[in-house]
Amino acid sequence: MEKEKTNVESFDLDHTKVKAPYVRLAGVKTGKNGDEVYKYDIRFKQPNKEHMDMPALHSLEHLSADIIRNYSDNIVDFSPMGCQTGFYVSLINHNDYEDLLNILEKTFTDVTKATAVPACNEVQCGWAASHSLEGAQALAKEFLAKRDEWHTVFAE
Repeated sequence: MEKEKTNVESFDLDHTKVKAPYVRLAGVKTGKNGDEVYKYDIRFKQPNKEHMDMPALHSLEHLSADIIRNYSDNIVDFSPMGCQTGFYVSLINHNDYEDLLNILEKTFTDVTKATAVPACNEVQCGWAASHSLEGAQALAKEFLAKRDEWHTVFAE
């Protein structure tokens, strides 16, 4: 099937060729003042084969978005993919891939030890009823168990 080029990097990625789990640099944007924003694709599940259920994904997002900032002041955003197969993390002026992998390892390790999901209430969350601490921890453990595969993006 011939793909039409789009304005969205992830839409131009051949999802049939990747092999989850992985962490991949998805793009770099340079601002008018020279700041660089690095966007990474953190893929938990194999595209079009499996996905994260929403309560677990939602809680993993809350936990990770909060915890990751304990390990880096360069975090701009940590957000889920609509396809429910992974997350994006953006960092400003930080292009050290190996350091990011270490930050992610520390973050997800802390997720496995969490006792509650932060901001899991109707005041701070838009769908507070949709959370699963246990589900988030299972996803984090599964991802951490394949730490040695994070650098391999494409199937052989």
